[in-house]
Amino acid sequence: MSGSIPFYQKQHRHYDRGYRSKEVESAISQYQMSNRNYAARSCTRASESLSASRGLSASYTELDESQLSPMPKRAKPTYLAMDKENHIIGYVVPIYRGSQEYASGLDTYTEEAWRYREAREARAKENAGYMARRNLFTSGLDMERTEQTSRKVSVRESAERICLNKRIYEKEEYHKRMNEDSLMHAPEFVIKPRSHTVWEKQCVRLHCTVSGWPEPRVVWYKNNVTIDPMAHPGKYKLESSYNVHSLEINRCDFDDTAQYRVSAMNSSGELSSYASIVVKRFKGEVDENLPKPRPRSTVSKVGLVPEYGINFETHIVDGFGVSFGREGETMSLGATVIISPNLARYQPEVQWYRDDVLLQPSKWCQMHWSGDRASLTLTHLNKEDEGLYTLRITTKTKYESYSAYVFVRDADAEMEGAPGAPLDVACQDANKDYVIVTWKQPSVDGGSSILGYFVDRCEVGTTHWSQCNDTPVKFARFPVTGLVEGRSYIFRVRAVNKCGMSRPSRVSEAVAAMDPADRARMRGTSAPWTGQIIVTEEEPAEGVVPGRPKHLEVTEATKNYVVLSWNPPGERGHEGIMYYVEKCVAGTDSWQRVNTEIPVKSPRFALFDLAEGKAYSFRVRCCNSAGVGEPSEATEAITVGDKLDVPSAPGRVVPTRNTDTSVVVSWEASKDAKELVGYYIEASIVGSQKFEPCNNKPVKGTRFICHGLLTGKSYVFRVKALNAAGLSDYSQESEAIEVKAAIGGGILHASPAPPYGINILECVRDSMVLAWKQPTFIGGADITGYFVDYREVVNGVPGKWHEANIKGISDRAYRVSDLKEKKKYQFQVRAANMAGVGIPSLPSDTFVCEEWTIAVPGPPHDLQVTEVRAKSMVLLYKPPVYQGRDPVNGYYIDIKEAEAAEEAWRGVNEKAVSNNYMKIQIPKEGESFVFRVRAQNKAGVGKTSQPTEPVLAETKPGTQEIVVDVDDDGVISLNFACSNLTPDSKFVWCKNYEEITDDTRLAVETKGEKSKATFKAPAEDDIGIYSCSVTHTDGASSSYDLSADELKKLLEISHEHKFPIIPLKTELAVELQEKGRVRFWLQAEKISANAKIDYVFNDNSLSQGDKYKMNFNKDTGVIEMFMESLRPEDEGTFTFQLQDGKATNQSSLVLIGDVFKELQKESAFMCKEWHRKQGPHFVEYLSYEVTPECNVVLKCKVGNIKKDTVAVWYKDGHEVKGDNNLPFTEGVLKLEIAQISKKDSGVYEIVMKDDRGKDTSTLNLTDQGFRDLMNEVFGVIANSSTPLKIQSTEEGIRLYSFVSYYNEALQVTWHHKDSAIAFTERIKSGVVGEQLWLQITEPTEKDKGMYAIEFFDGKGNLKRTVELAGQAFDDAYAEFQRLKAAAVAERNRARVAGGLPDVVTIQEMKALNLTCNISGNPVPDVTWLKNEREIVTDDHYVMKFEAGKYASFTITKVNTTDSGKFSILVKNKYGTESADFTLVVTEGKGDLGITAYLTDDDGNVIIGSRSRPTTPTERRKSVTGKKMQKRKDSVVLQKPPEEDGEKISKNNQEKVEN
Repeated sequence: MSGSIPFYQKQHRHYDRGYRSKEVESAISQYQMSNRNYAARSCTRASESLSASRGLSASYTELDESQLSPMPKRAKPTYLAMDKENHIIGYVVPIYRGSQEYASGLDTYTEEAWRYREAREARAKENAGYMARRNLFTSGLDMERTEQTSRKVSVRESAERICLNKRIYEKEEYHKRMNEDSLMHAPEFVIKPRSHTVWEKQCVRLHCTVSGWPEPRVVWYKNNVTIDPMAHPGKYKLESSYNVHSLEINRCDFDDTAQYRVSAMNSSGELSSYASIVVKRFKGEVDENLPKPRPRSTVSKVGLVPEYGINFETHIVDGFGVSFGREGETMSLGATVIISPNLARYQPEVQWYRDDVLLQPSKWCQMHWSGDRASLTLTHLNKEDEGLYTLRITTKTKYESYSAYVFVRDADAEMEGAPGAPLDVACQDANKDYVIVTWKQPSVDGGSSILGYFVDRCEVGTTHWSQCNDTPVKFARFPVTGLVEGRSYIFRVRAVNKCGMSRPSRVSEAVAAMDPADRARMRGTSAPWTGQIIVTEEEPAEGVVPGRPKHLEVTEATKNYVVLSWNPPGERGHEGIMYYVEKCVAGTDSWQRVNTEIPVKSPRFALFDLAEGKAYSFRVRCCNSAGVGEPSEATEAITVGDKLDVPSAPGRVVPTRNTDTSVVVSWEASKDAKELVGYYIEASIVGSQKFEPCNNKPVKGTRFICHGLLTGKSYVFRVKALNAAGLSDYSQESEAIEVKAAIGGGILHASPAPPYGINILECVRDSMVLAWKQPTFIGGADITGYFVDYREVVNGVPGKWHEANIKGISDRAYRVSDLKEKKKYQFQVRAANMAGVGIPSLPSDTFVCEEWTIAVPGPPHDLQVTEVRAKSMVLLYKPPVYQGRDPVNGYYIDIKEAEAAEEAWRGVNEKAVSNNYMKIQIPKEGESFVFRVRAQNKAGVGKTSQPTEPVLAETKPGTQEIVVDVDDDGVISLNFACSNLTPDSKFVWCKNYEEITDDTRLAVETKGEKSKATFKAPAEDDIGIYSCSVTHTDGASSSYDLSADELKKLLEISHEHKFPIIPLKTELAVELQEKGRVRFWLQAEKISANAKIDYVFNDNSLSQGDKYKMNFNKDTGVIEMFMESLRPEDEGTFTFQLQDGKATNQSSLVLIGDVFKELQKESAFMCKEWHRKQGPHFVEYLSYEVTPECNVVLKCKVGNIKKDTVAVWYKDGHEVKGDNNLPFTEGVLKLEIAQISKKDSGVYEIVMKDDRGKDTSTLNLTDQGFRDLMNEVFGVIANSSTPLKIQSTEEGIRLYSFVSYYNEALQVTWHHKDSAIAFTERIKSGVVGEQLWLQITEPTEKDKGMYAIEFFDGKGNLKRTVELAGQAFDDAYAEFQRLKAAAVAERNRARVAGGLPDVVTIQEMKALNLTCNISGNPVPDVTWLKNEREIVTDDHYVMKFEAGKYASFTITKVNTTDSGKFSILVKNKYGTESADFTLVVTEGKGDLGITAYLTDDDGNVIIGSRSRPTTPTERRKSVTGKKMQKRKDSVVLQKPPEEDGEKISKNNQEKVEN
């Protein structure tokens, strides 16, 4: 039976539990026979000795105890202790002294073991007469012995038959392999060594039989290390005789706990076999004077079944091991079953389980029982078949089970690189026309990420598969719609990546498209007809309109559907309620009802057909027969899309050695993972960089045993998590681990750790009540009991330990009796589990055994902390054993931080509480706290209890709470889930923290990771605190306080679910269609063809006609009414009334006041717009935009135009531009205005027309419109401005900025130190081209600071700033001073202001007079030069300088010697300047007199002018050096014509004569 599984197998679910059964195989018959012979010889010797000494018969020894035990008899000298239900609770081990057999009770004792001990003690005191009375039962025992002997014969014969058949089969196989050419064959183990569990200092022998040719060489190993008897003299002994080999280990100790291997090798091959030895410590000392055990007279109570009178012995041998298969293959699992007695017509119950789920015969698995062998055939392996398989053989008295793991690898992909097939395809929430298909992602992605999945469906009875989705879906859930009601479907899923498509998954179970309520009715059973019809009448009850639902929230949101949940309202009356769900697109105020055809009875609802990417809000209404309540508060806007995140990567991965081919891998769970499906584990040989999956079916725990590894190789492991959203990233790789057996690992800790914290709860004259705390480590199995020892302390010297209890106690408190008053004692406690008894605790303090006489109570005990959360936890405690003078009437709880001093204890409650539990609010999260309890009675407050261990105030990831649910049938249940279950975990439900054992009011059902407690008839008796805890976890627990008010609410919700109405998917709504047509519509979730619809307006029924058009689509449930337009008389309330059988519903829409006028106006506008768009029209009306170049472009978008469409532009009614032939059918028309100004203000209009009609668009650019336009222009100008720069001038400092375009209307303001500048003669501003400047003349220190130019654009002003201070000001000021000095010098230097000709040609004997202007301050000195030599004034050369301005040069009579280069040189302190001219003298041609050569404004020589200019316009212009660019190159002086000569003035004539 399951209880016989060793702890190191039971702890690991995936451990090959059949490895012990494999070791017996063909040796079982020899083993049982040798065991019986050995026991018979021992009993015979004991009987003969006793008869010879006392003359008494000891026939009781002939009763083979192995035949009466319900457990299989083993050769090792260990007997199992059983309770009444045949459950193992410990061991009874015989101790051999010579040829005598002594027994001592070890670990734990059954009721029979207790009586055995009493008889043993009585035998030492009683006389020979007692032995004589015992002989009276000899005759009865003879009959029982005969019956037991026949049973032994049947068991032996059955085992011998199996052994003989197997040997015959092996011999046949052997001869088949032999041929004339070769007689050699590899070694084979005829009998393999078997595992042993022995006590310390005992001897053990492993033996095996090996065949093979040539004769194999046999070597023994311990943990893969060769055993050398010479290196350990006396420890090991090796023997070999006739192919029988043995290893004997003398006086075993703990170091001998290991895995032993025997290897046989010859030239044909090598073969190994394994066996394990576990050495256990003996609990106590053995009294050598103990008498031999007496026979049991109540044997029938141990193994016989009163009803049938037969005790069946069941053994599973030749079982299946860990198996590996591939998808598509066939695999068979089987085991041989020995049942004794062997009854021809008796057949046990044979059951097969996969992952603790009972398997049923199907096309995927077939089961067979042949009388002595059970087999399971998996006809077509899929990854769903992977898991732990268990064979259970159940007889009338007990059952035996055997388990092993089966791994299924992916089949080869049809395309290289394609992913593996999905698995576990299932259908959920099936309805009339849709079903949600779920699956799990494969572990193999083919080397590239999976792009998505395709879902296929097939109608049952056909072979045609159709694809349900056009594009791959990444979410592992998909709603399939469009199903035909009443038909059944199956589904499959395929994965796809960039390389191709995977193989399809295994098909799902068939699901029918039908109403869930109908499905439930079909599954239910009808009550039998009683022949009576009873009519009852309910008392009328006043209906109450329910209130608003509470706490509405979106619990799940994907791009396919959204799930809502809420709490029922507080006000709802005594009848049942249902719900309406409404949705609203975010940004609108139009609510639509979305209920499906199934009445919404529970506070949870799923919505489909939502637009992905859109945001919706939701609200819920309650309704009953009294009416529809107010809506709940709307949820926040939820955008439709996948909200479930991919799990985070698992944490640290830790591998641990297990066997030669397996490794235990554990990891930290993914943090904050939602809807976690499980984990995939991958392994890689170190250095290969290639990971292979260890499991192809997700595991939910955080621990897994990876099988099929290569012995001696080093592996690294990694883990990834998955949920419906996808696969997580890989965890970090684990440390490398070498694959080899680790049988010894952890065996020393198999037994529990010692208890601790021993204290006294009560003391009387001859007894004490002790209490202690549970061990910190329980050894991987439940603690089955505790054993207490005590010893007396005399004068400080402790004595010998004595056992206080023989039978293990389950409580952590025990009364030690038979003590001596006033004596001092010490105590120690040991814990025991199925692996054995642990080491004792440290001795307690010394206590004096004297009666307590205090009036106050003793300390409470057994404090436990549960439901640990970040802000609260629950403390449980038991009342004190010592009550004091009066009964206990209350408790006080104290708390302090774990590291705080003793003075930090503070009370939690001011008033005493009477319960044995209390929920404590934690003052600080993340800290560790300890607790203690004090009890009080009338006399006062008693002693404090022992403090608890420190408890960290945190909410562990994955913590679940109890959820209250009311299903569609009104059944109230409490639900609790736990995701970190272990194989031994159990859900324990309590009421007021006392375990519920009575199922009259509450039915508990547990499936997988969820447990449900359902109330059968909720009433006031059910009020209380309900809690659920999960054993063998890290403290998973939760509670729910079912108060009177809460019970009342739940009963109301339960009642409300009984009155459904026709659900509406949307309420009555109105919308406008093309041409302003008005559509009133609503949609029922589903409605039958016999439904009746009434259309009502202001309480008047409407009918089909010219004004109203009605339509009812019975397939979609859409009900419509159309009106071509709205008139004033149509203002009112529109109502659609629905009736479908007995169910009714209605929805109204009120259109009055502003709502109606607005709708009517919009309808008329849409009608007008429709007619406008029949011809050329504007898609976008006239507007403007400003270009970066500050040009204004008027534009409009047009549509529905053709070649003869004409577009004409107008300004203020005058045509501006026309285009009679538009070169496009649809586009944009533009009119550009360059350098806009005030004159461009006006009303612009564009007209489009053709034979179909015309359309007009107008843009008013006057007044405010023009100002807005100019402000936009100003904004562009402002944005184009360059940063302010500083420039120095001769007048001062100039600040300037450039713009791309300047307009006179641009408002610009200059600021200095955040204040507008008041312009003066010294500070001026202006514009030059596109430059805006500010001139500061003669700057001073006051002019320093921040300067800014601000552009006004009508919206927000733009500023450009510059800092004129510090170094910037100093540099600018210095440059100004330099430029100013340079300007003064330039103005005052000597210069020739008027010009001289370059060349002067004159005839001989003529007079030459040249005059030029001279400037300079001070007045410059004038010098004339000829050929670079100074000329002095004489009669021939006359040089004058008059008024400091006019210099003249006269040659009285020119001759040829005067030819040459003449220069005038002017000079003052600011500079020097010269002017040159060349004189060319020619032969004389008449006397024209003296001619003066003056220059005009362009520097040309003027002939016949006055001697000097008299007006400003006649002033001469000096010609200086290279600056005389406008002067003529040469002047030729010739005689003027006669007519001109007459005009010479008299003065000039006189001058010539002179």
